Amino acid sequence: MAQILCVGKGWFPNELGGLNRYVYELTRHLSLQDQVQLAAVGLSDTPGQNFLKFINLSTVDRSLVSRLAETWFNSRQCCTLDLNAVNLHFSLYSLPMLGHLPQDVPWTFTFHGPWASESLAEGDKALGVRAKQWFERYVYDRCDRFIVLSQAFGNILHQDYRISRDKIHVIPGGVDTQRFSLTLSREDARSQLGWPQDRFILFSPRRLVNRMGLDRLIDAIATLKTTNPDIWVAIAGKGPLRDTLAAQISDLGLADHIKLLGYLPDEQLPMAYQATDLTVIPSQALEGFGLIILESLASGTPVMTTPIGGMPEILQPFTPELITHEPSAAAIAEKLSDVLTGQISMPSREECYDYAFDHFNWPKIAAQVRRTLLTASR
Repeated sequence: MAQILCVGKGWFPNELGGLNRYVYELTRHLSLQDQVQLAAVGLSDTPGQNFLKFINLSTVDRSLVSRLAETWFNSRQCCTLDLNAVNLHFSLYSLPMLGHLPQDVPWTFTFHGPWASESLAEGDKALGVRAKQWFERYVYDRCDRFIVLSQAFGNILHQDYRISRDKIHVIPGGVDTQRFSLTLSREDARSQLGWPQDRFILFSPRRLVNRMGLDRLIDAIATLKTTNPDIWVAIAGKGPLRDTLAAQISDLGLADHIKLLGYLPDEQLPMAYQATDLTVIPSQALEGFGLIILESLASGTPVMTTPIGGMPEILQPFTPELITHEPSAAAIAEKLSDVLTGQISMPSREECYDYAFDHFNWPKIAAQVRRTLLTASR
């Protein structure tokens, strides 16, 4: 049994987001055979999960300076652990811990995305972006190897952060194929959610920020509504663009075609995928992998994406015809039109599930991550 320390951000589902969900699934699966310590912010009582233990670094309501100071102080207990590997996931909380981590075991950073570049894309102030860049580079310079979820993010890590290619390991994300599976018919799922039974439903669970491209999806629906009056789009998520997107929907006369669901409880997410004819991810930038794709496929629903980041790497071997040729609203509308008119034949529910299970189920992915973490080199 190995002793592994993971440093995350928060604990899913207390804190949402792709990084937190990934760490949640990874630590749960690693702890089936290893002693895993998770250090993060806002952790409460350790869940009854085999060999998984918590190290609470701080609380989410503290100021940034207080959180970093408490992280430094509370991470001292990491010195007392007899570790075989360290796996860092978030540079902000990793940096204050570096002096307390054992120097004789490998440090692996799982790169979930360019934190500073994402902030810049969302219009954050220059000072904050530069601070994030400094945090990232300081931590990355001290790590032995890196895991990325796609070759696209491996390229960013190499080109933008000058990390040697031989330190970068591409291991895709995973999906819980028991939670996301074929448990309901489409009709039953729609009935439980109160969604229409007689519409062609698109689903897009996204944070409401610029780079997610939801405005492009809305524009695409505006061009399709006349010829395809039965199309209906459910957009799930929160974010600063809610009022802007709501106004766009109203101005384009799409109130009967697009519904902003707001926050969708996590327990309803598998049901929403199963209620859907097609999941659409219209991202415009910095989409490193796309865990949503795996969740939808495992739930039996095909996915259409723009050709951004690592998303094509998932779909190219399975349904390359559901990748748009560019991320524009026109390209999204064109691809949706091909789906609606039957020019693109969609895979069955069973084919979607089988593809997700065969390539991305978490036991398989966690085993790959474990081998990389425990490869000795320091």
